[in-house]
Amino acid sequence: MNRREALARIGTIAVLPASTRICAQVNPASGAILTRPIPSSGEALPVIGLGTWQTFDVGASALDRAALEAVLEAFETMGGRVIDSSPMYGRSEEVVGDLTAKLAAKARLFIATKVWTSGRDAGIRQMEDSMRKLRVKAVDLMQVHNLLDVDTHLDTLERWKRDGHVRYVGVTHYTASGAEEVARVIERRKVDSVQINYSVAERAAEKRLLPLARDRGVAVIANRPFAGGEMFRKVGGKAMPPWAREIDCESWAQLMLKFVVSHPAITCAIPASAKVEHTRDNMKAGYGPMPDAKMREAIAAEIARL
Repeated sequence: MNRREALARIGTIAVLPASTRICAQVNPASGAILTRPIPSSGEALPVIGLGTWQTFDVGASALDRAALEAVLEAFETMGGRVIDSSPMYGRSEEVVGDLTAKLAAKARLFIATKVWTSGRDAGIRQMEDSMRKLRVKAVDLMQVHNLLDVDTHLDTLERWKRDGHVRYVGVTHYTASGAEEVARVIERRKVDSVQINYSVAERAAEKRLLPLARDRGVAVIANRPFAGGEMFRKVGGKAMPPWAREIDCESWAQLMLKFVVSHPAITCAIPASAKVEHTRDNMKAGYGPMPDAKMREAIAAEIARL
Protein backbone atom coordinates (compact mmCIF):
# COMPACT_ATOMS: atom_id res chain seq x y z
CA MET A 1 0.00 0.00 0.00
CA ASN A 2 1.37 3.41 -0.95
CA ARG A 3 1.10 6.63 1.00
CA ARG A 4 -1.89 7.97 -0.95
CA GLU A 5 -3.89 4.81 -0.26
CA ALA A 6 -2.93 4.91 3.40
CA LEU A 7 -3.95 8.53 3.76
CA ALA A 8 -7.27 7.87 2.06
CA ARG A 9 -8.19 5.35 4.76
CA ILE A 10 -7.36 7.58 7.69
CA GLY A 11 -10.02 9.51 9.54
CA THR A 12 -10.08 13.05 10.76
CA ILE A 13 -8.82 14.15 14.09
CA ALA A 14 -8.25 17.87 16.98
CA VAL A 15 -5.77 19.98 21.29
CA LEU A 16 -3.09 19.84 23.88
CA PRO A 17 -0.58 22.40 25.07
CA ALA A 18 2.12 23.22 22.53
CA SER A 19 5.78 22.49 23.27
CA THR A 20 7.12 25.43 25.26
CA ARG A 21 9.98 26.37 22.95
CA ILE A 22 7.81 26.55 19.81
CA CYS A 23 6.66 29.98 18.69
CA ALA A 24 4.20 31.06 16.01
CA GLN A 25 4.44 32.77 12.64
CA VAL A 26 1.33 34.16 10.95
CA ASN A 27 0.20 32.25 7.87
CA PRO A 28 -3.15 32.44 6.04
CA ALA A 29 -3.53 28.67 5.75
CA SER A 30 -4.67 28.27 9.35
CA GLY A 31 -3.49 31.25 11.35
CA ALA A 32 0.01 30.22 12.40
CA ILE A 33 2.82 27.89 11.44
CA LEU A 34 4.99 26.80 14.32
CA THR A 35 8.64 27.85 14.31
CA ARG A 36 11.82 27.25 16.26
CA PRO A 37 14.83 29.58 16.50
CA ILE A 38 18.31 28.85 15.20
CA PRO A 39 20.11 29.11 18.55
CA SER A 40 23.20 30.89 17.19
CA SER A 41 21.15 33.79 15.81
CA GLY A 42 17.55 33.59 17.01
CA GLU A 43 16.26 33.49 13.41
CA ALA A 44 12.97 31.56 13.40
CA LEU A 45 12.43 28.68 10.98
CA PRO A 46 9.16 26.81 10.36
CA VAL A 47 9.33 23.34 11.91
CA ILE A 48 8.43 21.65 8.61
CA GLY A 49 10.82 22.02 5.68
CA LEU A 50 11.27 20.22 2.35
CA GLY A 51 13.85 17.61 1.39
CA THR A 52 14.76 17.01 -2.26
CA TRP A 53 16.55 13.64 -2.31
CA GLN A 54 15.22 11.61 -5.29
CA THR A 55 12.07 13.71 -5.60
CA PHE A 56 13.69 16.73 -7.33
CA ASP A 57 16.08 14.76 -9.54
CA VAL A 58 14.08 15.23 -12.76
CA GLY A 59 14.63 16.43 -16.31
CA ALA A 60 14.49 19.93 -17.71
CA SER A 61 11.14 19.82 -19.52
CA ALA A 62 8.11 21.73 -18.27
CA LEU A 63 6.24 18.42 -18.04
CA ASP A 64 8.94 16.89 -15.84
CA ARG A 65 8.88 19.87 -13.50
CA ALA A 66 5.22 20.89 -13.38
CA ALA A 67 4.39 18.78 -10.32
CA LEU A 68 7.44 20.07 -8.45
CA GLU A 69 6.57 23.67 -9.23
CA ALA A 70 3.17 23.02 -7.64
CA VAL A 71 4.92 21.42 -4.65
CA LEU A 72 7.06 24.51 -4.09
CA GLU A 73 4.08 26.85 -4.45
CA ALA A 74 2.07 24.84 -1.89
CA PHE A 75 5.08 24.63 0.43
CA GLU A 76 5.65 28.38 0.40
CA THR A 77 1.94 29.24 0.61
CA MET A 78 1.59 27.11 3.75
CA GLY A 79 4.50 28.85 5.43
CA GLY A 80 7.46 26.67 4.43
CA ARG A 81 10.96 28.15 4.13
CA VAL A 82 13.69 25.52 4.53
CA ILE A 83 14.59 23.64 1.34
CA ASP A 84 17.43 21.14 1.67
CA SER A 85 19.41 19.78 -1.28
CA SER A 86 22.83 18.40 -2.18
CA PRO A 87 25.19 18.01 -5.14
CA MET A 88 24.80 14.24 -4.57
CA TYR A 89 21.08 14.40 -5.39
CA GLY A 90 21.46 14.36 -9.16
CA ARG A 91 19.77 17.41 -10.73
CA SER A 92 18.02 18.46 -7.53
CA GLU A 93 20.03 21.64 -6.91
CA GLU A 94 19.51 22.81 -10.49
CA VAL A 95 15.79 22.07 -10.32
CA VAL A 96 15.44 23.89 -6.99
CA GLY A 97 17.33 26.88 -8.40
CA ASP A 98 15.27 27.06 -11.58
CA LEU A 99 11.91 26.66 -9.87
CA THR A 100 12.53 28.93 -6.89
CA ALA A 101 13.71 31.62 -9.33
CA LYS A 102 10.08 31.75 -10.48
CA LEU A 103 8.72 32.29 -6.98
CA ALA A 104 8.14 35.88 -5.99
CA ALA A 105 8.76 34.78 -2.40
CA LYS A 106 12.25 33.42 -3.11
CA ALA A 107 13.82 35.99 -0.80
CA ARG A 108 11.93 34.41 2.12
CA LEU A 109 13.15 30.87 1.41
CA PHE A 110 16.00 29.32 3.37
CA ILE A 111 18.24 27.30 1.06
CA ALA A 112 20.47 24.58 2.49
CA THR A 113 22.88 22.34 0.62
CA LYS A 114 26.01 20.29 1.24
CA VAL A 115 29.63 19.62 0.33
CA TRP A 116 30.73 16.01 -0.08
CA THR A 117 34.23 15.61 -1.46
CA SER A 118 37.81 15.49 -0.22
CA GLY A 119 40.30 18.35 -0.34
CA ARG A 120 40.07 22.11 0.12
CA ASP A 121 40.08 23.08 -3.57
CA ALA A 122 37.66 20.33 -4.60
CA GLY A 123 35.32 21.44 -1.83
CA ILE A 124 35.44 25.06 -2.93
CA ARG A 125 34.74 24.08 -6.55
CA GLN A 126 31.79 21.92 -5.51
CA MET A 127 30.27 24.60 -3.27
CA GLU A 128 30.68 27.27 -5.97
CA ASP A 129 28.97 24.95 -8.45
CA SER A 130 26.10 24.42 -5.99
CA MET A 131 25.62 28.17 -5.61
CA ARG A 132 25.51 28.56 -9.39
CA LYS A 133 22.90 25.80 -9.75
CA LEU A 134 20.82 27.14 -6.87
CA ARG A 135 21.05 30.67 -8.31
CA VAL A 136 22.13 32.23 -5.03
CA LYS A 137 24.92 34.66 -4.19
CA ALA A 138 25.09 33.26 -0.67
CA VAL A 139 23.83 29.94 0.70
CA ASP A 140 21.75 30.13 3.87
CA LEU A 141 23.20 26.88 5.24
CA MET A 142 26.18 24.93 3.88
CA GLN A 143 26.70 21.53 5.50
CA VAL A 144 29.60 19.06 5.44
CA HIS A 145 27.84 15.90 4.32
CA ASN A 146 28.54 12.68 6.23
CA LEU A 147 31.54 14.40 7.86
CA LEU A 148 33.72 13.73 4.79
CA ASP A 149 36.99 15.68 5.25
CA VAL A 150 35.06 17.62 7.86
CA ASP A 151 37.85 19.74 9.34
CA THR A 152 39.13 20.87 5.94
CA HIS A 153 35.69 22.02 4.84
CA LEU A 154 34.80 23.61 8.18
CA ASP A 155 37.99 25.66 7.96
CA THR A 156 36.88 26.89 4.52
CA LEU A 157 33.34 27.54 5.72
CA GLU A 158 34.51 29.59 8.68
CA ARG A 159 36.17 31.95 6.19
CA TRP A 160 33.16 31.86 3.88
CA LYS A 161 30.87 32.79 6.74
CA ARG A 162 33.04 35.78 7.66
CA ASP A 163 33.06 36.83 3.98
CA GLY A 164 29.28 36.47 3.58
CA HIS A 165 29.26 33.52 1.16
CA VAL A 166 27.26 31.42 3.66
CA ARG A 167 25.04 32.48 6.54
CA TYR A 168 25.22 29.31 8.62
CA VAL A 169 27.57 26.30 8.77
CA GLY A 170 26.61 22.73 9.62
CA VAL A 171 27.47 19.04 9.45
CA THR A 172 25.28 16.08 8.51
CA HIS A 173 24.93 12.32 8.76
CA TYR A 174 22.07 10.01 7.88
CA THR A 175 22.76 6.79 9.78
CA ALA A 176 22.17 5.87 13.41
CA SER A 177 25.87 5.10 13.83
CA GLY A 178 26.67 8.63 12.66
CA ALA A 179 25.01 10.30 15.66
CA GLU A 180 28.01 9.70 17.93
CA GLU A 181 30.44 10.94 15.26
CA VAL A 182 28.43 14.14 14.84
CA ALA A 183 28.37 14.59 18.63
CA ARG A 184 32.17 14.40 18.74
CA VAL A 185 32.45 17.02 16.00
CA ILE A 186 30.24 19.56 17.76
CA GLU A 187 32.20 19.04 20.96
CA ARG A 188 35.35 20.36 19.26
CA ARG A 189 34.13 22.60 16.41
CA LYS A 190 31.70 25.51 16.39
CA VAL A 191 28.80 24.92 13.99
CA ASP A 192 25.34 26.44 13.70
CA SER A 193 23.49 23.28 12.72
CA VAL A 194 23.57 19.51 12.52
CA GLN A 195 21.40 17.34 10.30
CA ILE A 196 20.75 13.75 11.36
CA ASN A 197 18.20 10.99 10.85
CA TYR A 198 15.47 11.12 13.47
CA SER A 199 12.03 9.55 13.48
CA VAL A 200 9.74 7.48 15.66
CA ALA A 201 11.60 4.45 14.26
CA GLU A 202 15.13 5.88 14.48
CA ARG A 203 15.75 7.40 17.91
CA ALA A 204 19.50 6.85 18.42
CA ALA A 205 20.13 10.61 18.37
CA GLU A 206 18.09 11.02 21.58
CA LYS A 207 20.77 9.30 23.66
CA ARG A 208 23.51 11.93 23.40
CA LEU A 209 23.42 14.06 20.27
CA LEU A 210 20.11 15.85 20.79
CA PRO A 211 20.80 16.83 24.43
CA LEU A 212 24.33 17.89 23.49
CA ALA A 213 23.09 20.02 20.56
CA ARG A 214 20.57 21.72 22.81
CA ASP A 215 23.19 22.41 25.49
CA ARG A 216 25.64 23.80 22.94
CA GLY A 217 23.11 25.96 21.12
CA VAL A 218 23.18 24.03 17.84
CA ALA A 219 20.14 23.79 15.57
CA VAL A 220 19.03 20.28 14.55
CA ILE A 221 17.48 19.40 11.21
CA ALA A 222 15.84 15.97 11.13
CA ASN A 223 16.11 14.01 7.90
CA ARG A 224 14.33 10.69 7.23
CA PRO A 225 11.36 11.66 9.48
CA PHE A 226 9.44 8.73 7.95
CA ALA A 227 12.46 6.36 8.16
CA GLY A 228 12.82 6.40 4.39
CA GLY A 229 9.15 5.53 3.80
CA GLU A 230 9.34 2.42 5.97
CA MET A 231 6.79 3.85 8.38
CA PHE A 232 4.07 4.11 5.74
CA ARG A 233 4.38 0.41 4.99
CA LYS A 234 3.97 -0.23 8.72
CA VAL A 235 0.86 1.91 9.26
CA GLY A 236 -0.78 1.36 5.87
CA GLY A 237 -4.46 0.50 6.25
CA LYS A 238 -4.35 0.83 10.05
CA ALA A 239 -6.74 3.14 11.90
CA MET A 240 -5.18 5.96 13.87
CA PRO A 241 -5.59 5.83 17.68
CA PRO A 242 -8.60 7.82 18.89
CA TRP A 243 -6.42 9.95 21.18
CA ALA A 244 -4.65 11.36 18.11
CA ARG A 245 -7.48 13.90 17.92
CA GLU A 246 -5.94 15.59 20.97
CA ILE A 247 -3.08 16.94 18.84
CA ASP A 248 -5.17 17.88 15.82
CA CYS A 249 -3.75 15.40 13.29
CA GLU A 250 -5.44 14.27 10.08
CA SER A 251 -3.01 11.54 8.95
CA TRP A 252 -0.28 9.19 10.06
CA ALA A 253 2.23 11.45 8.30
CA GLN A 254 1.22 14.37 10.51
CA LEU A 255 1.37 12.22 13.63
CA MET A 256 4.89 11.04 12.78
CA LEU A 257 6.08 14.54 11.93
CA LYS A 258 4.64 15.99 15.12
CA PHE A 259 6.52 13.32 17.06
CA VAL A 260 9.76 14.51 15.43
CA VAL A 261 9.34 18.28 15.73
CA SER A 262 7.96 18.18 19.26
CA HIS A 263 11.35 17.10 20.58
CA PRO A 264 12.72 20.29 22.18
CA ALA A 265 16.11 19.98 20.43
CA ILE A 266 14.66 19.69 16.91
CA THR A 267 14.56 22.88 14.84
CA CYS A 268 13.07 21.54 11.62
CA ALA A 269 12.16 18.29 9.86
CA ILE A 270 12.66 17.94 6.10
CA PRO A 271 10.33 15.31 4.59
CA ALA A 272 10.79 14.92 0.84
CA SER A 273 7.78 15.22 -1.44
CA ALA A 274 7.10 15.18 -5.16
CA LYS A 275 3.30 15.47 -4.91
CA VAL A 276 1.38 18.54 -3.92
CA GLU A 277 -1.16 16.61 -1.84
CA HIS A 278 1.64 15.05 0.22
CA THR A 279 3.29 18.45 0.66
CA ARG A 280 0.09 20.00 1.98
CA ASP A 281 -0.44 17.06 4.30
CA ASN A 282 3.11 17.33 5.65
CA MET A 283 2.87 21.08 6.15
CA LYS A 284 -0.25 20.70 8.29
CA ALA A 285 1.98 19.04 10.89
CA GLY A 286 3.47 22.47 11.49
CA TYR A 287 0.15 23.82 12.73
CA GLY A 288 -1.73 23.48 15.98
CA PRO A 289 -0.78 21.73 19.23
CA MET A 290 2.29 19.54 19.70
CA PRO A 291 2.45 16.31 21.75
CA ASP A 292 3.93 16.51 25.24
CA ALA A 293 6.46 13.94 26.48
CA LYS A 294 3.77 11.48 27.56
CA MET A 295 1.99 11.57 24.23
CA ARG A 296 5.27 11.29 22.32
CA GLU A 297 5.85 7.95 24.03
CA ALA A 298 2.26 6.92 23.31
CA ILE A 299 2.84 7.64 19.59
CA ALA A 300 6.03 5.56 19.62
CA ALA A 301 4.33 2.69 21.44
CA GLU A 302 1.32 2.70 19.12
CA ILE A 303 3.45 2.54 15.97
CA ALA A 304 5.76 -0.09 17.47
CA ARG A 305 2.85 -2.43 18.16
CA LEU A 306 1.50 -2.33 14.58
